[in-house]
Amino acid sequence: MEIPEEILALIFSYLLVCERHSVSQVCRKWAEAVASPAVWYYTVVSPEGPVAVFIRCDSGEANDQNVRACRQFQHHIKYLKILCNQSLEANRKNFVQILHNLSESATELLGLSTVCIGENPFFYSGQDLLQSIKSLFKTASHVPLRHIDFREMPFTLDDNIVQLVTSRSPSLESLFINNKTLVCKVTSETLQEALRTCPNLAALGLFYASLTENILAELLNAKRPPLKLLQLHCERMDKYNPTISAEMWEALAKRYPTLCVDIELDHTVPAKKIPQILQPTIPVVSLELSTFTFMVEQVNFISQNYHNTLKRIVLQTTSSDELNQALMRLASSCLSLEEIHCYCVVAVDVVHAFILHCPRLCRYTLKTSKEPHPWLPAILR
Repeated sequence: MEIPEEILALIFSYLLVCERHSVSQVCRKWAEAVASPAVWYYTVVSPEGPVAVFIRCDSGEANDQNVRACRQFQHHIKYLKILCNQSLEANRKNFVQILHNLSESATELLGLSTVCIGENPFFYSGQDLLQSIKSLFKTASHVPLRHIDFREMPFTLDDNIVQLVTSRSPSLESLFINNKTLVCKVTSETLQEALRTCPNLAALGLFYASLTENILAELLNAKRPPLKLLQLHCERMDKYNPTISAEMWEALAKRYPTLCVDIELDHTVPAKKIPQILQPTIPVVSLELSTFTFMVEQVNFISQNYHNTLKRIVLQTTSSDELNQALMRLASSCLSLEEIHCYCVVAVDVVHAFILHCPRLCRYTLKTSKEPHPWLPAILR
């Protein structure tokens, strides 16, 4: 019995690009099925955007099978995610070659996501990878990209690259540049310009250092579509940043009732700056406090102000009886909580409180005794 082409296409859509290249060599029917648009179009959509075609650059071999496969299928790829092990030069060259090949079909690309793993070589700043991205956009005056995700590309982004990708892709619906580097070189003026250039942006990932009330005012423009997601990464540079007023956050939450705000504060954020960042009127859905400081006051603040919206919280803090009491108050207040990850030892009563009061809880890291690193979460369902 012959397998219909649409069934083959569905099966092949789960394969990596290099695997699709292999099956295309089996027979003409399989080659035709691999070339079907159904294989190359996304099938699942996440809050940040569509799931992409996945290409790995981690073999350590120059011009490996992924590069050849990408060259073969470049006109079929719509949503692309590239993983690069930056520790080896051959992998970085493959990354550059893949984007160079795609420059010929840049007008076909709708989504681009980059992920870098492995040790960063000494004095390596990722300029070759960043330059290859710039070249991709420079080849065409218009690129119909709708989704860009640079969160896992740990190299300093600047005004130039943001201006380039947004000016060439005015149809953008999501843009994530909150990539947790030590320095943020994207100015608020560039982001204001990007919001005007890309009127359909509905999901944004930024450094808090780039955020100003002028940007929020731009987002409040009555002509803009609903803003769905705002992710903010906070680090030491934020001590120089003016505080966003509670009134401005309240206006944004009122303008977009379904807005989700995710905030991550890393260990470099000064303790005195935290209360200025965490305004009570922010519709916080996910909050990561990786500050390694005493956070009893902050946990109490979260219980009082984010109980209607909070679904996920991560805490890097220090154990104490006061923290145990604050966590139990959090459990009884934030009834929509789906994940709680606290990386210090807590009392048994804390674990029981979250299981009892949070019916939507599906993952938690709450340890009642010290365990070897890494601490793995418990999964309820």
